[in-house]
Amino acid sequence: MFAFTVARRYLLSNPLQTALLVSGVALGVTIFVFITALIQGLAILLIAQVTANSAHVTLEPATRTARVLGGPGVDTEAVALVSTFQRQQIREWSSTVALAKQQPAVSTVSPQITGNAFLSKGESAAPVSVTGVAPEGLDAITPISTMLVGGDANLEAGGILIGYRLAGDLGLSPGQPVLLRTDRGVERLLTVQGVFKTGVQAVDERVAYMSLSLARPLFLLPEGVTNIEIKLVDPQGARPLAAFLQGATGLRATPWQDKNLSLNDALVAQAQTGSLIQAFSLVSIIIGIASALVLSTYRRRSEIGIMRAFGVSGRFVSSVFILQGLMIGLIGGLTGCAAGYALCRLLAGLTRADGTPMLPIAPEQGGYLAAMVLTTLGAVLASVAPARSAARLDPLDAIQQ
Repeated sequence: MFAFTVARRYLLSNPLQTALLVSGVALGVTIFVFITALIQGLAILLIAQVTANSAHVTLEPATRTARVLGGPGVDTEAVALVSTFQRQQIREWSSTVALAKQQPAVSTVSPQITGNAFLSKGESAAPVSVTGVAPEGLDAITPISTMLVGGDANLEAGGILIGYRLAGDLGLSPGQPVLLRTDRGVERLLTVQGVFKTGVQAVDERVAYMSLSLARPLFLLPEGVTNIEIKLVDPQGARPLAAFLQGATGLRATPWQDKNLSLNDALVAQAQTGSLIQAFSLVSIIIGIASALVLSTYRRRSEIGIMRAFGVSGRFVSSVFILQGLMIGLIGGLTGCAAGYALCRLLAGLTRADGTPMLPIAPEQGGYLAAMVLTTLGAVLASVAPARSAARLDPLDAIQQ
């Protein structure tokens, strides 16, 4: 293509200017990639920290409401009372667990019985939130067995796991007995099987674990469970999965985003800020290319005039400058993506003394395809105005100048 040959020669005729222009584009793309990788990496880190020890989707019985009894022609209305003592439960929980496990997005499923109780030793007592789980699924949601500071995590022995702060408040240690009284009025003397430390004060002070079979008689639930907690391969898929399970089972499905609305709002604001920075980078690229091509048009007025005088069409002249912009965008975009990836890999490898990364950068999330497409389109758009200006040059006036 002759237009491509002319465009390439124009760029190579001033290698220093072309190199500076391509370097400017590459720098803008490098910033684009770095900002994208940093924002995505920070979002991944925040989500991981929030959801590391909690469920991505929680299934619970549908909320019960009082029914108003009455009908046409009835002057009085009666309200059907809902028992507050009888606990809501998921009776057909086995089929729900099987359905959840069939979904490719699901990594683990944990049916649970949760309730409130008091732990007592001598004259000391403390409220506690009890979670009954299957012994083999203790670590399904929170890896409690890896956080033990005393005892063991064998729930099949009929013991209870408590946080180290709660153990300190009550003066308990593994192997000691403790009296548990549930909110259903049931009491039982249990053995402290192990003590864990999660680092979360509320959990270490107020949470205890026991086996599902032990929790059933204590909370008067011989068959059902109170909730089902689900972990996903990708936490971002929580909303669609929750909507699917709620429609399929009739249960109330709550994704982790609805439980952490402030974090979700912060992530949205963070993404919007990153988009603004990316837009400014793109604008700077467009301005740089446009200004360089305008200067090239001015410097080559006589050459353009000669070409027009020999019958070269304005469309051909426009295509020469648009192709220059396209080549600058492609070369600068590829160079910037490579430099951005290298920079992100370098920064991601920097760690603190404890081995944690200094910056939460995700090099694979740099938005390289978007950077290439936007840069190339921006470069082509930046060349349109200079191209139209060159195509409108009068051959006689251009030659005389």
